[in-house]
Amino acid sequence: MIELSALLTPLIILIVLLLAAAWSTWLERRLLGIWQDRLGPNRVGPFGLLQVIADMIKIFTKEDWVPPFADKALFIIAPMILMIMTLLGFAIIPFSPDIQIVEFDNALLFVLALSSLSVYSIMLAGFSSNSKYALLGAMRTAAQMLSYEVFMGLALMGVVVIAGSFSLNEIVAAQSEYWFILSQPLGFLLFLFAGVAESHRAPFDLPEAETEIVAGFHTEYASMKFGMFFIGEYLGVIFISALITTLYFGGWQGPILPPVIWFTLKTALFVMFFILLRAAIPRPRYDQLMSFGWSILLPLALLNLLLTAVWQLTLGF
Repeated sequence: MIELSALLTPLIILIVLLLAAAWSTWLERRLLGIWQDRLGPNRVGPFGLLQVIADMIKIFTKEDWVPPFADKALFIIAPMILMIMTLLGFAIIPFSPDIQIVEFDNALLFVLALSSLSVYSIMLAGFSSNSKYALLGAMRTAAQMLSYEVFMGLALMGVVVIAGSFSLNEIVAAQSEYWFILSQPLGFLLFLFAGVAESHRAPFDLPEAETEIVAGFHTEYASMKFGMFFIGEYLGVIFISALITTLYFGGWQGPILPPVIWFTLKTALFVMFFILLRAAIPRPRYDQLMSFGWSILLPLALLNLLLTAVWQLTLGF
C-alpha cells in the first residue's frame, strides 16, 4: 500500500510550483516597474498581488479557438508536452534532505533528456499552426534550443567531474566544504547563458521576437492553451534557477535557517536575476546569438572541461 506522504509530497510540490509560476508574472512586472522607475501592478489588491487572479480570469474566459487551418490534435497536444516536461524536471530536484519526489543516480542525464523533449512541444506548435510566423518561430526555437543544449551539457560535465556523480543529491553533498561556484566559475557562466537561451527568455527570446514574427511559435494560440505556454516559460525559469542553486550554490545547504528556506531563497534570487536581464540587456540579432554560442561558448565549455579534468587528475596524484 502506498504511503500517504508518497502521494502528498508530489501534490504539494505541484501546487506550490504552479502558484509560484503564476505569481512570478506579478513579480516580474513589479520588479521591472521598480527598476524602470514606474509603478507596475498596484491597483488589484494590496501591492497589486491580485493582478494574477485577474489575469487568470481573463485567460479562462477568452474564447478557446483552434484555427480551422491547423492540425487540431497536434495543436492541442503541443502546450501539454511543454508543461509535462517542465514539471517532470522538478521531480528530481532535492528541495531539502527530506523533500524530493524521485532520487536516482542519473538525474542530470534525465534533465538533459527532458530539455531535448521540450523542443518537440514548440516544433509541433509551430508546424501544426500552419502559419508562416509560427513556423519561423518554431524553426528558430529548434535551432536555438538544440545548440545551447550542447553548451549546457558540457558546462554540467565540470560539476560531474568534481562530484564524481550524475546524482543531484551527491552533487549537493559534495558541496559541504565549498560551493562549486568557487571551483567552476566559468562553468556557472556557461550554464547561465545556456539556461537563458533554453528558456528563451529575454534577451535570448528570439523565437518570440514580436517585431519580426509577431509572437513566434504560439502566434495562433489563445485562452488556456496560450496560458500553458506562458506559465511553462515561468516554470522553466524557476527550474533553471533551481538547477543553478543545486549545482553551483550548495543546494539546500546553509546555516541557521531550515534547508527548504535556503533553497527557496537561493532560487528566488536567480529568478529575480532572470527578470533583471530582461530589463538591462537589449536583444541581439538571431545570427549573433547563434554565432555567440558556437564561436565563443563551445570553445570555452571544452576548455573548462579540459582544465577541470586536469585539475582533478593532479589532485588525484
